[in-house]
Amino acid sequence: MGIFSFFGKEKKESLHQGLEKTKQSVFSKLTRVVAGKSKVDDEVLDDLEEVLITSDVGVETTLKIIERIQKRVASDKYVGTDELNTILKDEIGKLLEENNTVDGQDFDIPNNKPYVIMVVGVNGVGKTTTIGKLAYKFTQAGKKVYLGAADTFRAAAVEQLVIWGERVGVQVIKQQMGSDPASVAFDTLTAAKANAADVVIIDTAGRLHNKVNLMNELTKIKNVMQKVIPDAPHDVMLVLDGSTGQNAFEQAKQFTLATEVKSLAITKLDGTAKGGVVLGISDQFKIPVRYIGIGEGIDDLHVFNKKLFVESLFGE
Repeated sequence: MGIFSFFGKEKKESLHQGLEKTKQSVFSKLTRVVAGKSKVDDEVLDDLEEVLITSDVGVETTLKIIERIQKRVASDKYVGTDELNTILKDEIGKLLEENNTVDGQDFDIPNNKPYVIMVVGVNGVGKTTTIGKLAYKFTQAGKKVYLGAADTFRAAAVEQLVIWGERVGVQVIKQQMGSDPASVAFDTLTAAKANAADVVIIDTAGRLHNKVNLMNELTKIKNVMQKVIPDAPHDVMLVLDGSTGQNAFEQAKQFTLATEVKSLAITKLDGTAKGGVVLGISDQFKIPVRYIGIGEGIDDLHVFNKKLFVESLFGE
């Protein structure tokens, strides 16, 4: 386990509340599916397939879930519609467990050198806010943190990161607008290493207009960082906006093609009924969903746990 805890009672209650919109949306659709039906038959399964797809679970993951439920219905001979919610929760939970992705675990920070996290994602997904909240978590755990404002194409991004730095009490390394992002990353790692920092978080530009340019830019940043710390970055975390539904899938696809994404943070789940996107992305990309954002507060970035997430969506 890493340095942050997810499993406290308050965190569970916060998760349940944060996913309420998605839960209510899914349950209202399920209620319509089983209305007037006594058993789970082909018609119910067809309707269930539509419920999952319209809940942004994704086509591929939905088909896997439906296939699992079909096998269970065939095996059990008679399955009443009153059991559907329990079966759905069980099968989704099993599917996610089989992905072998990190669960309920955060960053494991070593003691002998700065641990470098490069954060990627398109503009507007909550990338800088996620960095700020993550920096807060690290400082609360007693870690010395440096932030690098390498999104030099947007003045607002640099300003926002500086504000977060002041808010949580961490050093922010920046340069002039339009500066080379790799140069900012180099300066940040150099300063962090010289001052015995524990963690370095590098913000990057959120442009997705050209995959080749994106790949070249991220590769350049990596190469320059490795001149200071040879195995940096230790994690490349992609931030996705859960409220965008299927757009989040496309962004995940583009960024995983452009660079080696090692973990995911999915934000803004409290304000949307599209929380099913977490299930689909976790299943399809086989990349650990490390954090989910379910609130505006500074401590509303939670370590993701598959079991608790599914229970919050489909529990009583």
